[in-house]
Amino acid sequence: MSDLPPVYGGRILHVHLDEGESEIEEIAPEDARRFLGGNGFAAKAVHDHVPADAGPFDPENVVAFAVGPMNGTPFQSTSRGVVGFVSPQTNGFFDSTFGGTFPRAQKTTGFEMVVLHGAAADLSYVHVDEDGARVESAPDTAGLDTYEACAEVESLAADDADNDVHVIATGPAGENQVRFACLLHDSEMREGVAGRGGAGAVLGSKNVKAVAIEEGEFDPDPAADGDLRDLVGERMGPLMAETEMLQNYGTSGLVNPINEMGKLGRRNNRVEQAPDEKAEAISGERLRAEYVTEDTTCANCAVACGKHVAVESEGITEAKIPEFESLFGTATMTDVFDIERVMKANDLCDRLGMDTISWGVSVAFARECYDEGLLTDDDSPHLAFGDADGLVELARRTAHREGFGDRLAEGSFRLASDLADEAERYLHGVKGLEFAAHSPRGLKGMSIGYATATRGGSHHDTRPTLQYEGEHSETTEGTPAFAARTQHFTALGDSLTQCRFVSEAGWGKRVTDRYRDAINAATGWDLSTDEVERIGERVYNLERLINVERGVASRETDTLSHRVLHEPIPEGPAEGMYCPPEELDRMLDEYYDFRGWDDDGVPTAERLADLDLGALAE
Repeated sequence: MSDLPPVYGGRILHVHLDEGESEIEEIAPEDARRFLGGNGFAAKAVHDHVPADAGPFDPENVVAFAVGPMNGTPFQSTSRGVVGFVSPQTNGFFDSTFGGTFPRAQKTTGFEMVVLHGAAADLSYVHVDEDGARVESAPDTAGLDTYEACAEVESLAADDADNDVHVIATGPAGENQVRFACLLHDSEMREGVAGRGGAGAVLGSKNVKAVAIEEGEFDPDPAADGDLRDLVGERMGPLMAETEMLQNYGTSGLVNPINEMGKLGRRNNRVEQAPDEKAEAISGERLRAEYVTEDTTCANCAVACGKHVAVESEGITEAKIPEFESLFGTATMTDVFDIERVMKANDLCDRLGMDTISWGVSVAFARECYDEGLLTDDDSPHLAFGDADGLVELARRTAHREGFGDRLAEGSFRLASDLADEAERYLHGVKGLEFAAHSPRGLKGMSIGYATATRGGSHHDTRPTLQYEGEHSETTEGTPAFAARTQHFTALGDSLTQCRFVSEAGWGKRVTDRYRDAINAATGWDLSTDEVERIGERVYNLERLINVERGVASRETDTLSHRVLHEPIPEGPAEGMYCPPEELDRMLDEYYDFRGWDDDGVPTAERLADLDLGALAE
């Protein structure tokens, strides 16, 4: 451990839930340089500890909470944490990130990663401090929503703590193993939500309601603290200028501009534009003018893109503002533009513990199936497009698996398998994960990016930001390489770990010399920019390797939904855009060639050896 840069606490904590015991693993210096932290450490934990034939709800699955070398340093907005696991939606590797204060608190324990193994005998919470962990029985937390659970577990843990405690919890949806159940961390600064992939469901399968982190004494010591502070200072002006929209509206400020491009999915993505007055009704501008009560922020971040809202008609005095992705999933896709009912549905998802994207898109899918006669009022009375009250009711029913909510809780892909074959034509996602808000028909980079994403329909693999600025949005020339390199960028950022908004606005939308200089100043290493990007490439290849070994990654699975492949956008500024199968095949050939994978999308032994992953592949 002494050979590690002093920005690392140097330890991994393994918690065996069935035995109530924990053990400490020292981090090898070579692993720090190979995988950096966060996403990289989480991927290695899943590869090393989860058998390829273990199911997501089997005790052999793990939940790994990881932080990075920049947490707790002056580097902006490294207040993110990563949760790594095998997803109940995709059956492959998944990592979900979240902010708030929990990751910073974890860093102070000196544990770069806390890995939960097995399952507790009864409903429990895990209390982590710098000496290890205790698994505490907590039957009275059953049924508590995420906010209630955070408060209750914080109170319970504080009785046995010397320092402040920070909690992340699952809600009723996680206890009921809703496949897209999320985790929510409530802090005095801002909520953090590990939203996608079903981390809450995996935690629920382990009989764990929450994880509590008690602050420790570890304080990262950058190798060149002055140089790092100078770099941070140089980027503060550009960062604040580039994030003005986020400061004012949060991500909800994207509704109007993306709708104006004709690339905002509506009515289960039948069309990709709403009338201006409907978009305005759910826009960030309207939310700011009528409902926002305060700005909120994660630790060590000046942007303050978080917002709280109050909705008197819904009895909401304080709730997290719906993000742009949530407005897409729960409003435009379901054709509900009653913003107060939409905010109620989103608040219920946060409190009950559900990913608003997968839940909303699953509801939208069910509504199209109802429109097409594949579902009827006998299945549910809440399936008409535009039914705002039904949207709210379905949130409750899904989390508690009541009535049709039990079928929605399985997600759109499993629901489709229970219906006529025609239903698959209406799915909006890939590899079992519903698409996020960024159009795979209207943005060519997202076409190949979603198809090859290790997480499925996630916009945090290939990024849409540069595409909205005109790069690789409407051309396939060079686009596969562009997608792959942005996947390196995101894997690197999640390994640091840094907020994507801050990294893109303040430090660069690609891997640049700035990231190299910051990492070297923090660690004392002498990495080149190419070596820094190779960290991201290595991590992404490891994720792919996990999925190949699990049988969920191949050319056959690197595809897109029927509508994206066969139905051009019917109207609006992006009319006529889609990704026909032959175009996707050409891009896959180019993508695999760029990556050094074989024709079926499997990383070759030579490529893995070149990335120093040969031993893991064996």
